[in-house]
Amino acid sequence: MDRQPVLTGERLALRPLAETDRAALTDITCDELLWAQHPVPERAEPQFFDAYFDHLLDKSGALAVIDRASATLIGSSSFSNYRAAGSDTVHGAVEIGSTFLARSHWGGAANRQMKRLMLGHAFDSKALVEFLIGADNHRSRAANAKIGARMTDRIVDAQFAGREIPHLVYEITREDFARGSLANP
Repeated sequence: MDRQPVLTGERLALRPLAETDRAALTDITCDELLWAQHPVPERAEPQFFDAYFDHLLDKSGALAVIDRASATLIGSSSFSNYRAAGSDTVHGAVEIGSTFLARSHWGGAANRQMKRLMLGHAFDSKALVEFLIGADNHRSRAANAKIGARMTDRIVDAQFAGREIPHLVYEITREDFARGSLANP
């Protein structure tokens, strides 16, 4: 699976995240409401986001999200935690996460189209896509339910900023995607 593809939809384009995106994303992420339900709300502070941005660049799966109409950067998402076929799924799995969008693009079609593009790409080679969401992040949980992700009974504890934070695991299978509304806009 290409971990940093270029994906283009009607309203959005996704491309590999680059160092030149740092300033624009820092401007977006200084909005405290963006992180209000996130397990690490400190990411609204530039020095915390700066370290997080470095992490995104290092993990080589991060994508910049561009609004095609305005040609502006509106957020980021990433592919991570690749698992090969046979590890715990017949055809492998990948996680989509580290997703954030500018508030100007909340509640509309941006998240839906971004996830449709990413899921379509992932399902070219993987059978399962997972999303790990902080248990108290009700906005992200609702957004994932809207795209057809199902909450599993699994909980993964992750370390963030020196804290152990439970994350709920949501998933979509290739078959679910093929049957759902995201596969065919």
